[in-house]
Amino acid sequence: MIECRREGVFVLNGREIAASGVREDAAKNTMAYKIMSAHNQNEDPNGLWQLKFDALASHDITYVGVIQTVRAADKSFEQFPVPYVLTNCHNSLCAVGGTTNSDDHAFGLSAAKKYGGVFVPPHIAVIHQYVREEIASGGEMILGSDSHTRYGALGTMGIGEGGGELVKQILGKTYDIPRPEVIGVMLTGELRAGVGPQDVALTLIGEVFADGFVKNKVLEFFGSGVAGLSIDCRMGIDVMTTETTCLSSIWETDDKVQEFYMTHGRPRDYTKISPEGLAYYDGLITIDLSQVVPMIAMPFHPSNVYKISDVQKNAADILSEVEKNTDEGTPPLDLKRLLTPDGGMRVDQGIIAGCAGGLYESICGAAEILKGKGVGMPLSVYPASQPMYLALMQNGVAAKLMREGVVMKTAFCGPCFGAGDVPRNNSFSIRHVTRNFPNREGAKPNMGQSAAVALMDALSIAATAANGGILTAADSSSRTPVAYSYYTSPPSEAREYSFDESVYKKQIYDGVYRPDKDVELVYGPGIRDWPNFRPLGEDMLLQVASLITDPVTTTDELIPSGETSTFRSNPYALAEHTLSRKDPSYVSRAKKSAEWANAHVTGKAITEMQENAQLAEAVRTLESNGHAISEKTAIGSVVYARKPGDGSAREQAASCQRVLGGLANIAEEYATKRYRSNLINWGMLPFILPEDPPFQCEDFIYITGIRNAIQNREEKILAQVITKNGELKQITLQITLTVAESESLMAGCLINLYSK
Repeated sequence: MIECRREGVFVLNGREIAASGVREDAAKNTMAYKIMSAHNQNEDPNGLWQLKFDALASHDITYVGVIQTVRAADKSFEQFPVPYVLTNCHNSLCAVGGTTNSDDHAFGLSAAKKYGGVFVPPHIAVIHQYVREEIASGGEMILGSDSHTRYGALGTMGIGEGGGELVKQILGKTYDIPRPEVIGVMLTGELRAGVGPQDVALTLIGEVFADGFVKNKVLEFFGSGVAGLSIDCRMGIDVMTTETTCLSSIWETDDKVQEFYMTHGRPRDYTKISPEGLAYYDGLITIDLSQVVPMIAMPFHPSNVYKISDVQKNAADILSEVEKNTDEGTPPLDLKRLLTPDGGMRVDQGIIAGCAGGLYESICGAAEILKGKGVGMPLSVYPASQPMYLALMQNGVAAKLMREGVVMKTAFCGPCFGAGDVPRNNSFSIRHVTRNFPNREGAKPNMGQSAAVALMDALSIAATAANGGILTAADSSSRTPVAYSYYTSPPSEAREYSFDESVYKKQIYDGVYRPDKDVELVYGPGIRDWPNFRPLGEDMLLQVASLITDPVTTTDELIPSGETSTFRSNPYALAEHTLSRKDPSYVSRAKKSAEWANAHVTGKAITEMQENAQLAEAVRTLESNGHAISEKTAIGSVVYARKPGDGSAREQAASCQRVLGGLANIAEEYATKRYRSNLINWGMLPFILPEDPPFQCEDFIYITGIRNAIQNREEKILAQVITKNGELKQITLQITLTVAESESLMAGCLINLYSK
């Protein structure tokens, strides 16, 4: 079904493996190289690639912070330099938080008018579907402040990053990375009946996530199997590549891609893209599509992948493993109630939504499976855009779904991050969305609530609903009339898609390259400016405010998704929720360190702070061992996690720590490039400690000469650990920085760096 070659390989014309070639020349024949090199501003091909993007995109959890950061860094800022799309698909319910969400939307519209951007109102389109339909263009690159920024199936390279990287682009700076490795993904064969894009995606994720094979690399899709896939199917696979932790993706294009652009009124945006001649790849993944079967990612990660048939056979054992894998401190799940007398399992809820599941063909396929059977569980369907919803109404599919008991809803990303269709406590939900991290469905463990989410393809979700809510694979159920490969067969009349752009033209503000400087930004009471951040001190004294030893720490655990998104435009209010689901005492510890720092800056001697006996004792221990604390010593907190940052691009996972006085993270490794970039952009040092931490929570770490070390880009830095019992230990922290990263850290954050 899937094979990985984890060494370099030559591929001829994207179809067959070649015996040999000239690596340096052949590496330039990949699609990724040609596109990225065309966007590289660095004349030195062996140096860092310094990329400029053709368009930018944000949603209503991130765009306020991006624009506020731009304004703080450049008081005279007047115009977005490239098309910048502000969508409203995350906080669009406006159901909690008073007027805050609607206030953010008013701010976004005023910013689009003032600086020349695009504003997509709530319920009109999810961010990535709008970009697919209106912005993506062959051979171009798009940067988005959402981790699932992927448009490779249309010949466009998309990269998801924290808002700080968009700020750099807006201010005319570049996106700097070492030239990334490129991993080929060769598709062969043809999908069998009842198998969809999520099945292919989960097969890929399950194979490569655990060992980091494609981490921060580009996935390049080609092969004879591509032509047989519809564009919806390709896009559904492509958007899920984020969960492999790859940097970006690109697919060969063909007449089906050309037809997509023509359907959407943009024929000039099509570009024929394919690997040229002999291409070199740093690894090769081969997927035989004919061998892919319906898959399920069990809680609590997209890589926890099983064949649905295996879960049907071994439900008791697999559900028991899910219960054991519930995070420490989370209310235990009791999933035995889901077991059926014949050894199968029942589910409580189904969702088909967002940039992965809410696609036209996925929804049409679900309707065909459900026809005449009704739903045996609650099932909600969210088309990814209003033009798509209109087409589903015009061809009768929406009506068919509603007659079977499906609840049709508007374009919304909420079910993917816990802001829509939140299930009841101790329940099990199956969803065609992008993620199933712990508590991402909206449960609150600190309030005794927990639930479980599994990822499946829309076809198997529909088959399950048609089978009375009993877990069912779309290719095996006797109650499912799928007798062909839905995504590869010629479309029936009911499945032909007609795109009506009038839905957009009557709702969307498009002011690209037409800024109006006379427009005043509309601020609501929930929109706050960033606090002032101090430059990097000469020395550094850190208290360990949280110590997390889980194998991976997601951004959802660093800053929860869901209802907290209401506060995303208020750095102070949002920071109160930092690590609330993982370490509820973190905020109070971090605030204590910040209070010490503020007192120290005012000139108060630490040893005279009687109310801060713990800090004073640590300072006395240092001084008795020859380490002097001066007015140039920065005081703050540090978070240790083994592998933090898997998941969202949300910069708030880092900026909230900084708002609370955080100055660094220490990790064995960082799960994604984007989380490490977020740390640097907000002035926090991304240290590496390969061995187990020789410190505990509330111990101190002192680093002398840290500013000089960062300026000189030293890769190994000595530090002293001061334990609670006064013991002193020496450790070596590792850090590798570019010149630009060093400058940002010394300035204290990118706002300080650019405002100079």
